[in-house]
Amino acid sequence: MSQTSVYDTLARLGIELPAVSAPAAAYVMAAQTGNTVFLSGHIARKDGKVWTGKLGQDIDTETGKAAARAVAVDLLATLHAHVGDLNRVTRIVKVMSLVNSTTDFTEQHLVTNGASELLAEVFGDKGKHARSAFGVAQVPLGACVEIELIAEVQG
Repeated sequence: MSQTSVYDTLARLGIELPAVSAPAAAYVMAAQTGNTVFLSGHIARKDGKVWTGKLGQDIDTETGKAAARAVAVDLLATLHAHVGDLNRVTRIVKVMSLVNSTTDFTEQHLVTNGASELLAEVFGDKGKHARSAFGVAQVPLGACVEIELIAEVQG
């Protein structure tokens, strides 16, 4: 039984993987130990620029969800660049999301669904992951969302 390629799914969703961003400080975008790949936090970008704003102040939950989805696309691009073939991914293990939000905003989990839902759509059951979603006072460069990811890949 043949499985659908991750790239066929991305094409069906109209997603083209962007160029991978360079680190903005003293770190690497991906580090691997054994079959586990750790991706550094990626900030939300829109039209090639940092997607700035604060949830609960000038960005609503649905817009934040779209920003988190955009981050997931960038994470997939970095994962592809690191492993060479997204079909080697055996599991998205964990996602951690930092949502730039006001102290009374409590929908970080709904914002993060933008990334989680895309990962499940792209990878099927292999995309279902453990997750944390936090509200934070600020994210680098004023971005509205930052997300990091841990994946397991075939050896």
